[in-house]
Amino acid sequence: MDVRRERPPRSPPSSAQPHLGSLSPFLLTCTAYFFLWIPEDPPSRVGALVKCLPVLCLVGLLRANPGSSSGSGSGSSGGYSLRLQVALLFSALGDVFLIWPENFLYGVLAFGMAQLLYSWAFGFSPLRPGLLVPIVLYSLPFSGLLLLHLPPDLVLPVSAYGLALSTMLWQGLARGGSTRWGALLFAASDSLLSWHTFIQPLAHGRLLIMATYYAAQLLITLSAFQSPKLKTH
Repeated sequence: MDVRRERPPRSPPSSAQPHLGSLSPFLLTCTAYFFLWIPEDPPSRVGALVKCLPVLCLVGLLRANPGSSSGSGSGSSGGYSLRLQVALLFSALGDVFLIWPENFLYGVLAFGMAQLLYSWAFGFSPLRPGLLVPIVLYSLPFSGLLLLHLPPDLVLPVSAYGLALSTMLWQGLARGGSTRWGALLFAASDSLLSWHTFIQPLAHGRLLIMATYYAAQLLITLSAFQSPKLKTH
């Protein structure tokens, strides 16, 4: 008589955080950007390429790891990663547009699309409407001050972008994990950029803006490798 022992079903492997080697292209291109100090140079195609390379490296990181995990509301692991990749590509496009001041509106549009894609990826579960209170308490006074310094033709697009950014921040905070900190740093970076550009130049403003921006994109990207069990609900 052939007696076979049933093996317990294997649990699906949890997503592992990428090792330092896989992050080296991102870290090296960030280092190159700050070493060459692109923000202080005249606008150029080389400067645009160097500026967006770190974000493109994050796209490559996600492409190289198609099994990265997803969270609630993202539908599937591949769907979550794909939405992050497209959001990162729109961010890179926005980086290129913002190199040339005359393309500022195109940059706002590109980053607005990125924020909508991030919100879509993060999902609306859990909803956590209470998080809207601190967001509104911060964004309304800041937006009111900013609007006083904006040219009339920028009021509507910048206001629409602020709404998209606030939605992304809300959903990022609700999702938790590294997404929470990435969303916060993204909002901080955009606040610094707005203040530096339209209200009053900041000492070491460009350094602060880009450091918080790259850190935000990295933390949001790393959320694709986060096990759902580790997320904060």
